[in-house]
Parts: sequence; C-alpha cells; structure tokens
Amino acid sequence: VQLQAFGGGLVQAGGSLRLSCAASGSIFSINAMGWYRQAPGKQRELVAAITSAGSTHYADSVKGRFTLSRDNAKNTVYLQMNSLKPEDTAVYYCNADLFDGSSWYDYWGQGTEVTVSS
Repeated sequence: VQLQAFGGGLVQAGGSLRLSCAASGSIFSINAMGWYRQAPGKQRELVAAITSAGSTHYADSVKGRFTLSRDNAKNTVYLQMNSLKPEDTAVYYCNADLFDGSSWYDYWGQGTEVTVSS
C-alpha cells in the first residue's frame, strides 16, 4: 500500500493551494483519511479528516479556510487550502486508516511541504 501526496509549494499569504493524496496497492477498505502537518520544532497535528461516509473534522485553526473532500472510487482525498497564513507553513502528511486484507493499519504518505510567505 502506498499513499502519494501532491500539491505542496510556495505561496503568498492569502493565497490558495490544493493538496491531493491517492492510496494505491492492496486496499480492501478505507475508513478515515486525512491530513496532518508538522511545523519546524512542533509536534505533528491533525489538520482535517474525513470518514468514508463523508463526515469531516477540522482543526479550529483551519475551519472556514480549508475544505477536505474525498473520492472513494479513486481512494483519493483533496485538501483545498484558502486564505493561507504564514502559520500554515509546515510539512503536510496524508494519512489513511486502511484494511489491506490482513489488518487495519494507519498508513502515511511521504509528506509535501507548504510554505506561506508573509
């Protein structure tokens, strides 16, 4: 199983970016998918998550600015990030709670860097 993340980059404050994360390989079922981020010197934190039924949860710091969506047919999640702030600068990691045929396990993508300049 592999999670591939795309879409990071450098953007000015107030700008937008869209991250995507696709799961591939031996996938029998996926429960929640989401994005975490880790800024330099800080712990990894949850940004947003979405269940297979489409229920979403957002960190307070991104509510109203970020939108998480999911395409179950493609095993892909999309994080639309608007009104970006310098404090959104971090490495963003996608995550999936996934059944690979033998067990449920948390899989992680490789991380994509988001830098927001002031």
